[in-house]
Amino acid sequence: MDHETAASPSTRRAFVSYFASIGLGATLLPGLLWARVAAGEEITPEVIAKAAELAGLEFTDDERAMMVSGLKEQERRIETLHTTSLANDVVPALHFDPLLPGMMVDTRERPMVRAPVTVPKVPASLEELAFHPVTELSELVRRRKVSSVQLTRMYLDRLERFDPTLHCVVTLTADRALARARAADEEIARGKYRGPLHGIPWGAKDLLAVAGYPTTWGTAPYKTQMFDEDATVVRRLDMAGAVLVAKLTLGELAMGDVWFGGKTRNPWKPEQGSSGSSAGPASATAAGLVGFSIGSETLGSISSPSTRCGATGLRPTFGRVPRTGAMALAWSMDKLGPICRSVEDCALVLHAIHGSDGRDPTARDVAFNWDAGVKPSELRVGYLATEFERDHPTKAFDDAALGVLRSLGVRLTPVTLPDFPYSSIALMLNAEAAAAFDELTRSGRVREMAQQDARAWPNSFRVARFIPAVDYINASRVRTLAMRAMVDVMAKVDVIVAPTAGTQLVTTNLTGHPAVIVPNGFRDDGTPVSLTFLGKLYGEAPMLALAHAYQQATNFHRAHPAWLTGAHGA
Repeated sequence: MDHETAASPSTRRAFVSYFASIGLGATLLPGLLWARVAAGEEITPEVIAKAAELAGLEFTDDERAMMVSGLKEQERRIETLHTTSLANDVVPALHFDPLLPGMMVDTRERPMVRAPVTVPKVPASLEELAFHPVTELSELVRRRKVSSVQLTRMYLDRLERFDPTLHCVVTLTADRALARARAADEEIARGKYRGPLHGIPWGAKDLLAVAGYPTTWGTAPYKTQMFDEDATVVRRLDMAGAVLVAKLTLGELAMGDVWFGGKTRNPWKPEQGSSGSSAGPASATAAGLVGFSIGSETLGSISSPSTRCGATGLRPTFGRVPRTGAMALAWSMDKLGPICRSVEDCALVLHAIHGSDGRDPTARDVAFNWDAGVKPSELRVGYLATEFERDHPTKAFDDAALGVLRSLGVRLTPVTLPDFPYSSIALMLNAEAAAAFDELTRSGRVREMAQQDARAWPNSFRVARFIPAVDYINASRVRTLAMRAMVDVMAKVDVIVAPTAGTQLVTTNLTGHPAVIVPNGFRDDGTPVSLTFLGKLYGEAPMLALAHAYQQATNFHRAHPAWLTGAHGA
């Protein structure tokens, strides 16, 4: 903390005392020292001794005396840093790459191989199409049996009608949507068909910039924020002919399902939150309010709401999709990906948004070659045997899933994820998030956020100021060891099937591996459960192929909440 913080000296001193009382130990020396200085104490050997004692470190009298001038210079440097305004889109001059030296990737793009599609009949009420996957909606639009304008008006109406219950919409983009839908219909009528997303309405998590509309990041301090440029993902979906109909909710600054307008709800159980932080995209997609959506994940923000809402969520490889124009939370962990009604829908969306944009330094040009015809029996499939065997709430569903995979000709090989202190490595997320919102914290505006409890961002941002740079770097080094160990695990298989809960979530978010989360049945109370498939780095295609085959064999993804249609099921 620094002398410009809005907190009072007594608050600062209490904050220091709190960390001493809970015994966080040696890693806290820098934060404790600067907290004492911020409270008005000069840097002296005595102050250093007090901070060192609280942190469990020992220095000699001569060492403490020698440290004074260096620490005073360090204080001046930090104060100077604080005079430089840093917008959220300024990236650090270093970046994370999940590919280790010597690892090769495929850069040759080949034509997509899609699954055969049964085109539905046009119903008397267009709203009966609300839950159909993009694969089917796109054929209706391409054949001009249904217009993009018709679909757009239908989804806009549903968004307005059901949002008072689900609280999944921040802003409707109706004018933009109808203009794009009319343009799509005109192009298709002229024979210019852009592909399977042409004319399909979609929703964006409200951390993606859209020119002319607020981009709120889900929290009061930014609820009037506007950008004059679209995010890369938005521009790419525009180019694909997709129609943006709404900016959808996210938990404040990409945590949870509570935002400045309330709590986003689970369509299967509206008294329950939709989980987060891609709360709105998962809720709206599962409720049939959009054709598909774009969410983001740093540590579970696609996986968790997709599970809760019964959607199909794809977290691509880190670096697969450019994040330009998206809110930064943790530069070394943020990923953008689709939330859809089917695995193949996710593949179609990923095909449109992947690849470098020349602006996000982490984004790579790596081929994504979707082939829905890959046979499950041709893939080397591992499963996290220990995770499946232990007692856990969804064990019966997960065991049944392994039986389905075996019936598809899959030979399951037991594998184990490497054992590392992942929660400790994940301190990197806290440090990066605190840096991304440093000015918000120091200005005191963090108090305007809706959530102020011990687990909410305001407290986490303050706590993260006590993470020393040395330990952040060493967490990154341990992360490298985990990445190397994952190379050995993934060398044995093409895909790993895993229970969604468990260690795989934090492990693969830190190593950058992709995952697809699919519906896997329903509890007695009618709420969905999920199953997760993990892939190699940039190995989304075989991972999605196996998940697609699983969906075709189970059809859980075709179910939808009865109260939204009057009928349960496909």
